[in-house]
Amino acid sequence: MKRGILLIDRGSKEQEAAQELEVICKEVQKKGDYVFANYCFLEVRPPYIEEGIKEALKNKIDSLTIVPYFLYPGKKVKAAVTQVMKHQATTDVKFLVTKPMSMHITLVRLVENRIKSALEKEGVKLPNNKVDVLVIGHGSKDPNAKISIKYITDELAKSYRNADYCFLEIEEPNIEQGIKICKQRDPEVLVVVFYFLHEGAHVKRDINVDLVPALEKHKMKQVLITQHLGTDEKMVDLIIERAGEVER
Repeated sequence: MKRGILLIDRGSKEQEAAQELEVICKEVQKKGDYVFANYCFLEVRPPYIEEGIKEALKNKIDSLTIVPYFLYPGKKVKAAVTQVMKHQATTDVKFLVTKPMSMHITLVRLVENRIKSALEKEGVKLPNNKVDVLVIGHGSKDPNAKISIKYITDELAKSYRNADYCFLEIEEPNIEQGIKICKQRDPEVLVVVFYFLHEGAHVKRDINVDLVPALEKHKMKQVLITQHLGTDEKMVDLIIERAGEVER
């Protein structure tokens, strides 16, 4: 059985998103033993889904595993899957669609790695139960998005002094409100997690438009910022695990 795998990402104008996806696909292909591994975008920039499917089908594969590479379930995931399945009728290659990258303990472990790295970089040696965490997500009109990020903070709260979430846009609490909540808890150190897949415009610019003034307004003893999720090996493992769920 010759298997291929195709990641469908939302899309970003920033070149870093494509570069990160290239790294991830190479690792997934090698670690998952796929004949073909590549990515495409739902919107914003090519290669779009149609191009991604056509490129995948040029390879002599028996099945193609489609991975909605999104942190939240919702309309974008449904739109991506709908577009993909239009092409199933045109080929004998079997399409398998995974769950998105949400509600999984591996994401919690990845976030914990990001927190640990931020603390180590600044030489902070406090135990986890003395550390506060604020996870900043994108925000969505879909209620499942809030459930997904709350899953992360609920798991983090088992180890850290406090774990809260807020959103860049669309939903509340917004970033200023999230920082205010953290300030009221008087943390020894607050670690702010950028809960985004790529180093796109949100990570490079948009978050700081709200975060910097919020931190100046609600001054705390020490605030550390993590890297986004990016090309962490645990994300590769999660993709392969999600793929395995439908391939089995």
